[in-house]
Amino acid sequence: MKNKFIKLTMMATMFTACSTQPTAPVADDFDYANEQFADLQMLRYKVHGFEDLTLQQKVLVYYLSEAALQGRDILFDQNGKYNLVIRKMLETVYTDFKGDKADTNFVNMETYLKRVWFSNGIHHHYGCEKFIPGFTPEFFRAALKTVDASKLPLAQGQTVDQLCDEIFPVIFDPTVMPKRVNQADGEDLLLTSACNYYEGVTQEEAEDFYAKMKDPNDPQPVMYGMNSRLVKENGKVQEKVWKIGGLYTEAIEKIVYWLEKAMTVAENDQQRLVIEKLIQFYNDGDLKTFDEYAIEWVKDLDSRIDFVNCFTESYGDPLGMKSSWESIVNFKDMEATKRTEAISDNAQWFETNSPVEDRFKKEEVKGVSAKVITGAILGGDLYPATAIGINLPNSNWIRSVHGSKSVTIGNFTDAYNKAGRGSGFSQEFVISPAEIKLLEQYGDLTGDLHTDLHECLGHGSGKLLPGVDPDALKAYGSTIEEARADLFGLYYLADDKLVELGLTPNKEAYKAQYYSYMMNGLMTQLVRIELGNVIEEAHMRNRALVARWALEKGAADKVVEFVKKDGETFVQVNDYEKLRDLFGQLLAEIQRIKSEGDFEAAREMVEKYAVQIDPTLHAEILERYKKLNLAPYKGFINPVYTAVKDENGNITDVTIDYTEGYAEQMLRYSKDYANLPYRN
Repeated sequence: MKNKFIKLTMMATMFTACSTQPTAPVADDFDYANEQFADLQMLRYKVHGFEDLTLQQKVLVYYLSEAALQGRDILFDQNGKYNLVIRKMLETVYTDFKGDKADTNFVNMETYLKRVWFSNGIHHHYGCEKFIPGFTPEFFRAALKTVDASKLPLAQGQTVDQLCDEIFPVIFDPTVMPKRVNQADGEDLLLTSACNYYEGVTQEEAEDFYAKMKDPNDPQPVMYGMNSRLVKENGKVQEKVWKIGGLYTEAIEKIVYWLEKAMTVAENDQQRLVIEKLIQFYNDGDLKTFDEYAIEWVKDLDSRIDFVNCFTESYGDPLGMKSSWESIVNFKDMEATKRTEAISDNAQWFETNSPVEDRFKKEEVKGVSAKVITGAILGGDLYPATAIGINLPNSNWIRSVHGSKSVTIGNFTDAYNKAGRGSGFSQEFVISPAEIKLLEQYGDLTGDLHTDLHECLGHGSGKLLPGVDPDALKAYGSTIEEARADLFGLYYLADDKLVELGLTPNKEAYKAQYYSYMMNGLMTQLVRIELGNVIEEAHMRNRALVARWALEKGAADKVVEFVKKDGETFVQVNDYEKLRDLFGQLLAEIQRIKSEGDFEAAREMVEKYAVQIDPTLHAEILERYKKLNLAPYKGFINPVYTAVKDENGNITDVTIDYTEGYAEQMLRYSKDYANLPYRN
């Protein structure tokens, strides 16, 4: 599995003390949008500083935002071949149903639809399990017959009943496509996953197909398979490339239309070249072109406005090769970036002093840049649930030769932090008032710093040994990579260097992140998992691996332990300095596994520490969390940008509005950005 454009997904919902909804919104900064359903809560984010941008910069944000929304259907289709059909069926009933909308079946269908919107498909965005409908097949069939059939996604000559017969097993039968991404060891991960990256191809066939493409002596290997669906037709395995004239062309053409407009208002020649190279890649689908684009993107350090718009993350592919489509438009937070620049300016010091073996370290750290950004729009796999930190690009050789860019998304982090205050979460799960005070004093600060270190230095640290395949760890690659970046950040949070740089106020602050990380990895992240299930998502596996390994290895000295208070379980950290040493030991081993491509060691590490769950502890955590009436997952509603034009059609201003509701936004997106046919 590749070192992907890794993101630290929704760190502030990792159930630290600042991770859940407050008692009242903070109107000056954000609000909840008063929308909570199932296990989800919707927030708004404010684009601080947008009004201070120049007109040219505002127009650039507007054009790039339109490009960011045009690819929405791509992700729905990547997540499952029937998602676009199902979404259209649900939306049509939702808007045109002629019956009683107070009926329990309709109300439950509405919740189901909102979950489908949120997850860009019928499987949970994080856990990957298929949603269980709270409405009956009989109700839905009857409801579909009350609407205008011309508004339904009927295949040519298909009746409504035939459509139901085709799609209902996918919606209602729990044995059909039960997991979007299956990571169960020993199973054929492709045949048991519902994602739409492969068709008629076994895991062995896919791995053999790409193994034959690779030249182990190529110093600049492309990221094979990242922009295609692998299919078997007439007995032959082949790729269907996502590009203009290929798969997803209808959406990609619209993306390129707005990128071409963005070129006309680019801030400088380098930014214009970045957009030009991306357009070229969308046209030719050549992975060498993508590398050229990524290199130019890394070089673009002077632009205030920046963006991601492409096939990016590989978490949705059980083999970690196919990349989901995503986009974010942003601009640099000039004041907050001083923090990350202090880190990136000292990147060589951090690399040199890392506790890993010297043979796995970079002799010369190149091109590491970091900044805090203000997110302006989210699209694809970053919407509605998003990252708060991103490190790009994912190509190992590009990172080694040309460097990388890391960002922390300040306005999203701020919104998550504010949404966590006054929730009662700390009082329920933090062991004592002393730890609560520690988290209140330093939790936000050290959480942000951990994100900075994770993205800026963690993912950019270390190196593969010569001849090691970047995909050597296969399905375990993402978990190992996330653990590596987390451990790098954790290890250095406690270093005197951060006090010296003025990033932490004293030598005690780091303990806030250490405690919250261990509490989350050992206990509280389990609220995201249904009782009886195992951990499958890469970020959750990573945190469980780190915390459980440290718990076990420090058991003799009781570095960390579970304790009981009034019959309830808590995490207690007894020795923070020894915990840091354990993090350093594990970082050294994880880096060795990554650098050597040691698949068996990765498999053993992940399967031992990161997958299984103690059912008794799990049941207790779920019951305690239930009392708080909180949503474990959060996502955002985008603002709405409007171009103000004069009588000659020239844009004179771009306004921003925050009042659009969740359902209103989703229905508008389905109308205005429905670019793909229902069946691809």
